[in-house]
Amino acid sequence: MAAPPDMEPLATLSLELLPTDPLLLILSFLDYRDLVSCCYLNRRLNQLSSHDPLWKRHCKKYWLISEKEKSQRNESWKSIFINTYSDLGRYIHYYATLKKAWDDLEKYLGQWCPRMIGSLKESVREEDLDAVEAQIHCKLPDDYRCSFRIHNGQKLVVPGLMGSMALSNHYRSEDLLDIDTAAGGFQQRLGLKQCLPLTFCIHTGLSQYMALESVEGRNKYEIFYQCPDQMARKPSAIVMFITGTSYLEWFTSYVNKVVTGGYPIIRDQIFRYVHDKECVATTGDITVSVSTSFLPELSSVHPPHYFFTYRIRIEMSKDALPEKACQLDSRYWKITNAKGDVEEVQGPGVVGEFPIISPGRVYEYSSCTTFSTTSGYMEGYYTFHCLYYKDRFFNVTIPRFHMVCPTFKVSTAFCTSTGSFLRGRYCALSQETNPNEPAVDGDEDSTATDDTEDQPRVLDIPEPSGHCPHRT
Repeated sequence: MAAPPDMEPLATLSLELLPTDPLLLILSFLDYRDLVSCCYLNRRLNQLSSHDPLWKRHCKKYWLISEKEKSQRNESWKSIFINTYSDLGRYIHYYATLKKAWDDLEKYLGQWCPRMIGSLKESVREEDLDAVEAQIHCKLPDDYRCSFRIHNGQKLVVPGLMGSMALSNHYRSEDLLDIDTAAGGFQQRLGLKQCLPLTFCIHTGLSQYMALESVEGRNKYEIFYQCPDQMARKPSAIVMFITGTSYLEWFTSYVNKVVTGGYPIIRDQIFRYVHDKECVATTGDITVSVSTSFLPELSSVHPPHYFFTYRIRIEMSKDALPEKACQLDSRYWKITNAKGDVEEVQGPGVVGEFPIISPGRVYEYSSCTTFSTTSGYMEGYYTFHCLYYKDRFFNVTIPRFHMVCPTFKVSTAFCTSTGSFLRGRYCALSQETNPNEPAVDGDEDSTATDDTEDQPRVLDIPEPSGHCPHRT
C-alpha cells in the first residue's frame, strides 16, 4: 500500500544519534565482546564504549575484581579488564566460578581447618602449564589449567584438602596434587592410558584420576577412582568408580559440599560422610541421625564386595528432664541387600562402649559394613535403660539408611579370549608409608598426624583388604 501523498517519509533513526544517556544504557547491556566491537564502528561509539563504569560490571562478573582491589591497583576498570584478559582470557568462562570456589574454601578453612591453609601452593604461570603438556604429550582441559592459575594444588601433607576417612584399622586422607607431581604420575600403561592423577593419599596410595582422552572405555575428562579387578587373569584390568564428569564439576561440587556443612569437620579435618537430611529418627527425647560413605579402596567389583562406613550421632534434647538420663545397653541391626537378602545382628553396646546419654549430650561413633550387591540399607534400634529407674528399658529407633555404590566402569584396555581384562599393580608418585605409624581409630573420629615431607617416592597400592570387623 502506498503512503498518502501528504505524509512525509519517516527519518531513519541512527543509533549513534541517540542522546548520550540512553546510548550508555544500551551499551551497559552488551557483553565484553560486543562492547569491544563498538569501539571500531565510529568515533562516538568508540568514546562511549570506553566509558569506565561500563567495564566495572565485566570486571566483577568475569574476574571477581572488588572495589577495594580496584583502588589498590590504581587502574581504570577498562584497563583492569583488558590486562586481566591478556593473561587469563582463555579461561574467561571458568575463572569466576573457580575463583569463587577457592575463595569460599579458603574462608571456610580459615575458620574450621586453619592448618590446611598453609599447605596450599601459590598459582603457576601459563608457561608452566604449557611445559607440562609438552612433557606428557597431552592437552590439559582449560578448567583444570584455570584452577592451577589460582592455586597449584597442595603440598603432600596430612590432612589432605580433598577429605579424610578413618576406621579403627584404616585411614585415608587425599591431597590435591600440584601440577608437577601430577605430571610425574601421568599414566600411559594399559588400563590407565592417558590418565592424570588429581589426588593422592600417602597412607593407601589411592588416587583420583582424570582421563585426558576418550580411550579404554572412558569419557574424556571423566574423573574416577581406580580399583583392581581381582578375578582377571592378566595383571592390568581395573574398575573405575566415577566421581566427576569434568574438573569444574568435580571440584566445585566438592567445595560446595564442604562450605555448606555437608561434610563434618572432625579434629581439623574434612571427613567425607554424606548425610541425608531425611535420615533422622526421634524417639522421645533422643534423636538418631546417620551419615554414610563408600570406600573404593576397600571395595571390589570382581568379586563383588562393596565397602561402606557410616557415622551415627545420638543426641538427647537439652530440654529433657534430668531423670531422662540413660545408658545404651545393646543394638539390633536388620541389614538388607539389593537382592532382598536379610541379615540380623544383635550385640552388647556399640564399638565396645556403653555410652551414657543425658540432656544436651551428643555421642557419635563410626562403623562399617559390606554388601555383595551395589546397594543395600540398614535399620534397627538401640536398647537403653534409665539411670534413675534401672529396671526401666526402652528402644530407640535407628532410621533406615541406604548405601549405594557410585557408577563404575571396567576398563576396555585389553580383553583375553575368556573376556577377562588386563589388571595389574599400580605404581605412581607417592610417599612410603611408615610401618610403625600408629593406626587411626575411626571410632575416635579422627587422628593427629604430622605433616609429611613434600617429596615424591614410589609405592605399590595395596590390594583391597575388604575387612569389616563388625556392624556396631
